[in-house]
Formats: sequence, C-alpha cells, structure tokens
Amino acid sequence: MNTFDIVSFLESSVQIPSHEDVNEMRDFLVTTLSSHGFKPQVDPFGNTITTRGTGSPHIVLNTHIDTVPPHLPFSSDKKVIYGRGACDAKGPLAALVYAFIHSTPPGKLTLAITPDEELTSRGADALIFEENPDAFIVGEPTDLDICNASKGRFEAKITITGENAHAAESHLSKNVIEACISVLSALKTFDATSEQSMESYLGSPLITPTIIKSGGLSNQIPSTCEIIVDRRSIPPESAESFQMSLEDHLRNFAPNWADVTVSLPERETPFLGPFSTPEDTKLVECFKQISGKKTRPFTAASEASYFSLMAPTVIFGPGSLNDSTGAVAHSSREYVSISEVKEAAQILTTLLSELT
Repeated sequence: MNTFDIVSFLESSVQIPSHEDVNEMRDFLVTTLSSHGFKPQVDPFGNTITTRGTGSPHIVLNTHIDTVPPHLPFSSDKKVIYGRGACDAKGPLAALVYAFIHSTPPGKLTLAITPDEELTSRGADALIFEENPDAFIVGEPTDLDICNASKGRFEAKITITGENAHAAESHLSKNVIEACISVLSALKTFDATSEQSMESYLGSPLITPTIIKSGGLSNQIPSTCEIIVDRRSIPPESAESFQMSLEDHLRNFAPNWADVTVSLPERETPFLGPFSTPEDTKLVECFKQISGKKTRPFTAASEASYFSLMAPTVIFGPGSLNDSTGAVAHSSREYVSISEVKEAAQILTTLLSELT
C-alpha cells in the first residue's frame, strides 16, 4: 500500500478545477483510494463511496468535491495553501481521507463524498446505506471547532403585482416599486412579530433580501416587482411554514391595491434545513474529549441537515469561513493552514479508532 501524503493530496486537489465539472477531481479521489487498497464505487448520482470494516458502530465520513466559481490558482508558502477549495472543502476532504485510511475503527467506516453540495445536493439526497449509520461526520471549515448544529437555508420569491401605467401619469397611478419599499421595511419586523419564539442555541433566524427585479422600460410604471430573499432558519421552521407566515405578514403591510404572494423555488431536492445534535450524544462527547475543542453552531447551511435525520451528526474540519480580515471560503483569498489540516486528520483518526 502506498503512503498517503496528506499535503501532496491537498495540493493536487486544489489545483484541479471543480467549479463546473467534478469528473477530474472525482477520478483523482477514486485513483487515490484505489492505490491504497480500497474499492471505491461511483453511484448513478456521482457520489464516491467506499467502506472498510464491518459491524457496529457504522460511522459515515462525508464532504463534497465541488467548489464555487471562479477557479482560483493554487499557491503555497509551505505553511498555507491558497486556491479555490483549499478550505471548502478539499482541506476537510484531505483530513477525512487520511483518517479513513489510517484509523482502526471497531466497526464499519464509510467514506461518502458528494459531487454537488454547492448546487442541488442531488448526491446527498440520493445516498443510501446498506446498514443504518450510527453517526455522521461532515467535513467543512469549522476552525477545528465541533459544530453540532447549524441554521438551515431556504429561499423565497416575493411577487408584488399592480398595473402598468405611463410614467407621465405617475401622479395618477399606483407604483409597485413604491409598494416594494413597504415590503422591504416589513421584512425587518417579520421575526419580531412572529407568534412563535425563534430564539435557540442557534441564535435568531435571519431574512435577507438579495435580488430585486422590476420593470423593463424607463418610461413605464411596471406591473410587477420581485424580491428574492435568503432565509437562515432554526428549528422547527420548515420551508412551507416560512412561506405561509411570511406571506401573511407582508400582506398586512403592503398597500391594499397591491397583491403580494410568496413562493418557493422549484427544487429537485429538499432545502438544506436546520439541525441540532445534543451535547450529550456519544459522538459529541467523544469529539470534545479527544480534541479539547469547543462546541458551537456552524454558521452556514450544509448537507449535514440531510444526514441528521438518520443519525447524530457533527460538522468538523480545518479552515475558516471567515477570519479577522473577512470572508475566506467562497472568496478570492481562500486558504487553509497545513498544520490545521494535519491536526484535523489526527483528531479524526483517534476519534474513529475510539468511538464505540
């Protein structure tokens, strides 16, 4: 069996573009695992899956190989690796692969790597396991903190409808853009006026307008205005309950001549919902004992929400979503510390060998 060089694997991974097509990266992963004596399979949804051991507990290691655009060139100063995917999520991938190869699990260990977390999550939604998993460890950049919860992410479209009119007659007409101002203001009070308390370990939910579209002619009052909002949710809110409660709220604030509707986009897969794994589960307690790291919520949505419906789930990995300068993951300065990747690998290797 070849020696697994975690730094070489990570350097090669970051140099492979994965923002439009993951085939080359997936082939590299399959070749790497095969060279170490495993028999990885790629299922019809593009997931790369390989296993070792049998029995209980059955632990699943997961992360994704796709990245956001644009691809950033690789560079390294021997301490830090820069480039697209360095922390999201090829750094965590390198740590997971190392732990999969080097740990001595008492039961069954599955490595399940998904191809489209940044887009539709079709791979994660389609994952099927022959034996029910007892725990999931999802690789994402957490600064090596133990993230046992996260907010979910929903998306909705607010449509405000009125009537077209000539701009020369604006003093006699109703303008949906003016109604849009009322709706935007109402978004700020949505959670404050909610009948249900939404405070939790995850903090408060967030609603953020991200796209506004209206009109096509500079001399015509438009008949519609659309607002896309990003929702960061906490339990027990679902996408459907969010849609209905937001629509009821906004209709109370919009002008009576404007029709306001809220719709959810069509998706092949469920939204990435919120999740929470209790502190006293064996998985979280073992993580704390071995790593000495703190527990906290993960601040972004992830495919962990799918897996948490099956078994206790923790998000863990090297790298940062943000640092003191600003955004790291998804930004033009994405990087990961080599020492942090190695530390994550050692923590995971010990955890997988001791978790019973």
